[in-house]
Amino acid sequence: MSKESRTSCETCTYYIYDEEYECYLCDKNMDEDDYIRLMTNQHYQCPYYRNGDDYLVVRKQL
Repeated sequence: MSKESRTSCETCTYYIYDEEYECYLCDKNMDEDDYIRLMTNQHYQCPYYRNGDDYLVVRKQL
């Protein structure tokens, strides 16, 4: 896996700001096994990751 294929929560569509907790949280309801793998294994990719960059398609068209 290359460095480019690794994902980050900060660029994910499901990473939202929760006003009640006053912090950013993952909005996906993931099971405990996926969460533990994501937190402990630096090479594990989140199965729910979706790029939140709205301009990605536009950049490809240029």
